[in-house]
Amino acid sequence: MINREIIRLKIVQLTYAYYQNGNNNIDAAEKELFFSLSKAYDLYNYMLALMVSVTREGRRRLEIEQVRRKREGTEQPSTKLADNRFIVQLELNKMLCDFMESQKKTWDNEPEFIKKMYEQIVNSQIYADYIADEENSYEADREFWRKIYRTLIQENEDLDVLLEEQSLYWNDDKEIVDTFVLKTIKRFEEKNKSKQELLPEYKDEEDREFARKLFRCTVLNADTYQRYMSESSRNWDFNRLAYMDVVIMQIAIAEIVNFPNIPVSVSINEYVDIAKLYSTSRSGSYINGMLDTIARHLIASGKLLKTMEPNFKNNINNK
Repeated sequence: MINREIIRLKIVQLTYAYYQNGNNNIDAAEKELFFSLSKAYDLYNYMLALMVSVTREGRRRLEIEQVRRKREGTEQPSTKLADNRFIVQLELNKMLCDFMESQKKTWDNEPEFIKKMYEQIVNSQIYADYIADEENSYEADREFWRKIYRTLIQENEDLDVLLEEQSLYWNDDKEIVDTFVLKTIKRFEEKNKSKQELLPEYKDEEDREFARKLFRCTVLNADTYQRYMSESSRNWDFNRLAYMDVVIMQIAIAEIVNFPNIPVSVSINEYVDIAKLYSTSRSGSYINGMLDTIARHLIASGKLLKTMEPNFKNNINNK
């Protein structure tokens, strides 16, 4: 689940903090990097568990309603939400159960939020359509939760506030974690039962090593990479650059120089996008031009054994 997009974002954040804090302890900073990455995976599991907790609240209310209607002799309520087959499968998922048990973390400490979330769901048009639909299939049950997640969980200010209170990392992580939760919902298959695989923390050891190597190369070769920037800044006063721009370009150069299998254009695109998130409105265009110039100079001087398209230019307006 922790892919290179998340890794790059975390390294930008941690490298900036590393220089701002001034402690210069690279081992401690690397430890913090991997801790922050693990928190993103925690959030992934926590968001999957949220759907289970909301369903359990629904079951609790269903039992109360069933007793009331039985006493009054009225028609029993629908059990469709409580019996949703996708959620039953998720609730029993071995990977999720093992993870939540190891973390000793549940949504039980947030009863008011869970109640409010449940009420938002049952008052939604998505729920009304789901209950009215005569289709009774696993696929319909799974699609219901995919729609609920996209509509009521992915964009939820109350949830954002709650998560920010629980972890300083999660406010930055949630947007990308949401995409992985939705991907996971789509991948679920009824035949896999409790053994349905969730996304692993890392796809492979190579991605974990990418994080470690990129961060260390960025810090240990800082003087060299900043010299490349200074030499390529032309008429721009390098010392007047936004500090975040310097950090982003330093990491980008570390990636371009130390990872021969990653095309230069891919690296430039990734860090131009990051600049849009973390720096000034002009940063994307400037960083694009600077990195292009630096990469071409390193290739021409034999310091970089990569190739670039003759007229490569990052289309920053379409990203």
